[in-house]
Amino acid sequence: MEQKLFSKDFTLVVIGQIISLFGNATIRFALPLYLLNQTGSSALFGTVTACAFLPAILLTPVGGIIADRVNKRNIMVILDFFTAAVITLFSLWMEGGNLVFFVVVTMMLLYGIAGAYQPSVQASIPALVSQNQIMAANSVVNIISSFASLLGPVLGGVLYSNYGLKPVLWVCILCFVLSAVMELFIRIPFQKQKFDRSIWKIITKDFAESIAFIRREKPAIAKAMFAVCGINLFLSAMIIVGIPYMITEVMQFDASKYDSNFVNKLCGYAQGALAAGGLAGGIVAGVFAKKLKIQKTGNLVILCAACVFPMGFTQMFFSSGMANYLVMTVCCFVIMVFSTIFTVQMMSFVQAETPPNLIGKVIAVIIMFCTCAQPLGNALYGVLFEICKGFEYAVILFAGVTSLTIAVCTKKIFEHFDLSVNVHIHHI
Repeated sequence: MEQKLFSKDFTLVVIGQIISLFGNATIRFALPLYLLNQTGSSALFGTVTACAFLPAILLTPVGGIIADRVNKRNIMVILDFFTAAVITLFSLWMEGGNLVFFVVVTMMLLYGIAGAYQPSVQASIPALVSQNQIMAANSVVNIISSFASLLGPVLGGVLYSNYGLKPVLWVCILCFVLSAVMELFIRIPFQKQKFDRSIWKIITKDFAESIAFIRREKPAIAKAMFAVCGINLFLSAMIIVGIPYMITEVMQFDASKYDSNFVNKLCGYAQGALAAGGLAGGIVAGVFAKKLKIQKTGNLVILCAACVFPMGFTQMFFSSGMANYLVMTVCCFVIMVFSTIFTVQMMSFVQAETPPNLIGKVIAVIIMFCTCAQPLGNALYGVLFEICKGFEYAVILFAGVTSLTIAVCTKKIFEHFDLSVNVHIHHI
C-alpha cells in the first residue's frame, strides 16, 4: 500500500511552515521598509540587505551538515524559538540606540537562522514521503512558502502603515513561538551519526564530500549552480532592491490621492504579487509535474529575464506612477511563476538523485552557492539606483539584458541533465 502524501508528520511540517514562513515574510518586509522610510537611501538599503545575506551564506552549509547528523525536528524547534527571541530583543532595543546598527544585526541574525533552518526542512521531505511523491511534496512546500509570503507583506504593509513597526514585531514573535510548539509533535525518521571528531573537521570533511559528489557524479548540477548565481546577481537582486525603492522613492503618485502610508501599502501589495506568483508556480509545478521536463527548464529562466524589459520600458516612456506600478507588479508576478516552477524541478531532481546520507549537505551547498551572489547584487543595485537617479529605467534594462544573456548562454546546461530524473518524478 502506497504511503499517502499528507501523513500526520508531513502535515505538521506543512502547518509549521505556514506559520513560520508567514512570520519570516512579514519581518523581512517590514524591517528594510522601515529603514528605507527613515533614511530614503537606496545605497544604504542595498548595503543592509546585502549584509543580511552574508550569515545565510555562511550558515547554510553548517545547517546542512547538522541536518544530516541531528534530529531535524529539534533543529526546527530550536531555531524558531531563537528567532522569536531575536525579534523580542530588537523590539525592546530599537528606540534606544543606532537604528541602522540594530536593523543590520537583526536582519543578519534572521537571515542566518533561515539559512541554517531550510536544509532541515528540505532534507526531511524524502524521509516523510515516498520516492514518487517527492515532487508533489516539494510543490506543497513551495505553495506554502508562496502563500505565507503573499500574506506576510500584505498584512505587514497594512499593520506597519496604520500602526507602526511594533505591532508587526509582536505578530512575528507570536508566529515563531506557535511554529516551534507545533513542530514539537513532528516525528522524522532519524539515524544518529557520531561526532567522532572536532566540529571544524566534520564541517570541512562533509563540505568536501558534498562538493566532490556534485563535481564528479552530478556535474550538470555544478554548472546549473553557476548559472543560477548569475541570475541571482543580476535579476533577483534588482527585484529585491528595486521594488521597494522604485515604489516608495521614485514613482510619482498623485499626492492629493495617495499619501505615504498608502504608498507603503502598495509596496506590500507588490511583495504580495511576488508571493502570489510563487503560489501559482507551485500549483502549476504540482499539477503538471508529469509533463514538465527538467531538460526544458532553461526556457523558464529565459522567460524570467524577458519579463524585466516591460518594467524598464514603461518607466522610460510613462510618467504615471500607478501605470508603472501595475506593470512592475504584473511582471514580477509572472517572473515568480516561472522561477518557482524552475525551483521545484531543480530541488526535486537533487533530492531524487542524492543519497539519503548526503541530502542535507548537498542541498545546503547548492543553496549556499546560489545565494552567495545575492549580497553582491543587492549592494550593486543599491549603488546603481543611487547613481542613476532620474534614469532608473536604465538600471532595470541593464538587469534585463544581462540576465537574458546569461539565460540564453546557459540553456544547454539544462538540456544535458540526466534523463533518469524523469523516472523519479511523477504527477500528484
